[in-house]
Amino acid sequence: MQVYIDKGVHLIMEYAPKMILALLVLFAGLRVIKMFSNLLNKLFERQNIDITLRPFLLNLTVWVLKAMLFISVASMLGIETTSFVAIIGAAGLAVGLALQGTLANFAGGVLILLFKPYKVGDLVEAQGHFGSVEEIQIFITKLITPENKTVIVPNGAISNGSLINFSEKGFLRVDNVIGISYDSDIKLAKELLLKMMQDHPKVMSDPAPVVAVSELADSSVNLVVRPHAKVDDYWDVKFDTLELGKKVLDEANISIPFPQRDIHMIQN
Repeated sequence: MQVYIDKGVHLIMEYAPKMILALLVLFAGLRVIKMFSNLLNKLFERQNIDITLRPFLLNLTVWVLKAMLFISVASMLGIETTSFVAIIGAAGLAVGLALQGTLANFAGGVLILLFKPYKVGDLVEAQGHFGSVEEIQIFITKLITPENKTVIVPNGAISNGSLINFSEKGFLRVDNVIGISYDSDIKLAKELLLKMMQDHPKVMSDPAPVVAVSELADSSVNLVVRPHAKVDDYWDVKFDTLELGKKVLDEANISIPFPQRDIHMIQN
């Protein structure tokens, strides 16, 4: 009996200092992690890190630091941590392979929220879909098409593919083509179309609108009519310039020809 008591006392004397030190390190470490988390949150606020990404980065950082702290405490108690770390690594690899597509979308969402290639309200074209960005989540981005359809695009596909952001510069160029007959006065037609655009309230003066001959087609001289407009005014300007262009040319008796073909009959 005395032998067991002696062994118990010996174990207590041997491990008590380690236990006390490990507990002190654990409590101090948790306190330091909490302080670091608060400082990191304030840093994110100053750096204007996206509000959707902020909680994820904070939680990820805290869990990584806590895992490192617990492994350190276990090592202080004499627990072999090498196999423990190996098990965690193997489990992480298995989960990663099982959720490969999901993790790709997750990583894509993090990149989008960090580098901000687009934001909510921007007009974009991604993965063959055109629309306004309604919502950016960590896994997907929601687009609203001009037909008012909701399109859900995986963030992994967006981050690994090409993206067109029509809203980044704040304005767009409208490209219209209006054909006039070969016997029409080209100079007069250009002046009328240019004045029509300059008088339009939604056509930008800088960059200035442009009218130029783009093609000598089979039945017409084609003029490109290129005003610039704010993103929200794009369709109004496109439709108005076509309609008003037809109107001013009609008033000046400048015809807009339709395709035609001359047929010569030869009789033997």
